[in-house]
Amino acid sequence: MLEQAMAAYSTDAKPCPANFMAVVDRKLEAYQEAYLCPLLMVEFLVAVAGNGLALYRFIMREQRPWHLAVVFSAQLAFSNLLYALTLPPLAMYFYPPKSWSYGEVACRLERFLFTCNLLGGVIFITCISLNRYLGVVHPFFTRSHLRPKHAWAFSAASWVLAALLAVPTLSFSHLKQPQQEAGECSQTKPDACVKCLGTADDSRLPAFRAYSLVLAGLGGGLPLLLTLVAYGALGWAVLRSHSMTSAEKLRVIMLVASGVALYASSYVPYHVTRVLNLDARQRWRARCPGFANETQAMEALELEHYLSYQVTRGLVPLAICIHPLLYMAVVPSLDCCRQCYLTRQNPDKNPGQVLPLAATATPETSELGL
Repeated sequence: MLEQAMAAYSTDAKPCPANFMAVVDRKLEAYQEAYLCPLLMVEFLVAVAGNGLALYRFIMREQRPWHLAVVFSAQLAFSNLLYALTLPPLAMYFYPPKSWSYGEVACRLERFLFTCNLLGGVIFITCISLNRYLGVVHPFFTRSHLRPKHAWAFSAASWVLAALLAVPTLSFSHLKQPQQEAGECSQTKPDACVKCLGTADDSRLPAFRAYSLVLAGLGGGLPLLLTLVAYGALGWAVLRSHSMTSAEKLRVIMLVASGVALYASSYVPYHVTRVLNLDARQRWRARCPGFANETQAMEALELEHYLSYQVTRGLVPLAICIHPLLYMAVVPSLDCCRQCYLTRQNPDKNPGQVLPLAATATPETSELGL
């Protein structure tokens, strides 16, 4: 069905006048050059510093073998760091005049690594959420049945899954060479610049939209649902606890809610706005041959979808800058919560023997409930 739809789209679609497409491209690229280039560079510096420090703490100060939560948190920091390293080439690409100067292989590889580490970060956030729930609400199950080797095995499977989901980007992404008579690339001659398509060309838009829907479901909707269920159950358990003070309960609820809000305000909107932007792009492309002039072509643009997508492209890297701060802040309250649950479920057991939720623990602080 998908191949038939692609064939019908590429066969029935009439050529879009080059002058219409050129004027629209110049308009849209102006937003990227003014907004994304400086923002991505700032986010790169902050993300590298924060996640690099987190990895340093894991490697230098954590006792071996790492606990489950430490494994997942280290994987998240590593994924965030790799994701951040894809931002400078993208930022330089958006620096005016927008032109890709790193070659075909680098174009495809940059989009693959961008998508792979984006998905990897989402998966490990979900793992941390589920581990927090199990460690606090079911601590004896965690201690009896879960071992660091399980976390390493699941982490390896998560990387494989993220890579498989990102593989199609190697096919969709490619360079778009300028016409030979266009001249030298400059801000006054953007048609002469080399473009690295991060989505797909017009003939493959239906297939790329279907792929984007898969990513939105598996890389956005499903992880968010699992995170909401885990944190919802954790929050309900905290509210019912008689061993915690009101201040401790409020702290845990606020920090857990912050984690959910960060996820829901970055990754999910990114996937949603990308699909909506693709739909708007298809509608404009279908109408393009019928435009009377360039002014009509510009007026037909659904800029609200395009601008929303560009905003969420900036919010996703912002999330990886905040992750280290959020996870280190949540620690003491979750550790207190876990200790209360251990005492309530089995007063004769020693709470300190339970597998901790630590993610940024140090010898001085013992366990940190990440």
